[in-house]
Amino acid sequence: MPSFSRSGHETKDLFEPYRPKTPERYLIAYSDGGARGNPGPAGYGVVIKDETGKKIAELSQYLGHQTNNFAEYQGLIAALEYAIEHEYKALKLISDSELLVRQIKGIYKVKNFVLKDLHARAKELTAKLEWFSIEHVLRGKNSEADHLANEAMDKGTKPAGR
Repeated sequence: MPSFSRSGHETKDLFEPYRPKTPERYLIAYSDGGARGNPGPAGYGVVIKDETGKKIAELSQYLGHQTNNFAEYQGLIAALEYAIEHEYKALKLISDSELLVRQIKGIYKVKNFVLKDLHARAKELTAKLEWFSIEHVLRGKNSEADHLANEAMDKGTKPAGR
């Protein structure tokens, strides 16, 4: 479909041939990580859907005493590992962590030595996919993953026997 400039002349997207096409079959992973106290009790939550929006998996894990950014990266890695283990070749990750998204896209440098290892692992996993996309959303658009992350943190902070 052609687009038009303000003057009414047809414009052409010169970058269109270079943009990766969204594949027919792919996963969408909504990922969130958190740490109460930062650092503190940490966990991540990931909701995985297929390209039609049908929920196919929920992932979450308590991570012990960690930082928020550590937890965000663990959610990303869990989503990537799920896609690869289930033989999906394409993944779109949605996160409310602007830092994570910008570091994965190469906009921000990774300075923290712990995050450097996690970043390297995430890049190694994305290289195993044929297509990968990551985008930032506001927290309100990531509520299911946020809920799972909070449940994971709750599991790790409940006293034994309760």
